[in-house]
Amino acid sequence: MAKKSAIEKNEHRRKLAKRYAKKRAALKALIHDRELPPEDRFSAVMKLDALPKNASPIRVRNRCQVTGRPRAFYRKFRISRIALRDMASLGLVPGVVKSSW
Repeated sequence: MAKKSAIEKNEHRRKLAKRYAKKRAALKALIHDRELPPEDRFSAVMKLDALPKNASPIRVRNRCQVTGRPRAFYRKFRISRIALRDMASLGLVPGVVKSSW
């Protein structure tokens, strides 16, 4: 089980990224627009830099919803491989069966 503080920190980052997504997208569009004068593009870079660092979606870490484990994460189920195996064995994940041959 991951530390509660790590899980909460990640949730805070997820909320910040969602809140600032439109603003970041607008500023990035200004930065990448080659038709604008360099001064306007530079001011957009400075505004983007002034936003909180944790508002960047790249800082959000995929974590298991059950255990908080950051590694071996399956995006389709949003859980780790260990939790997936346990839940699949108990029949809690629909459509997943243990293979046998």
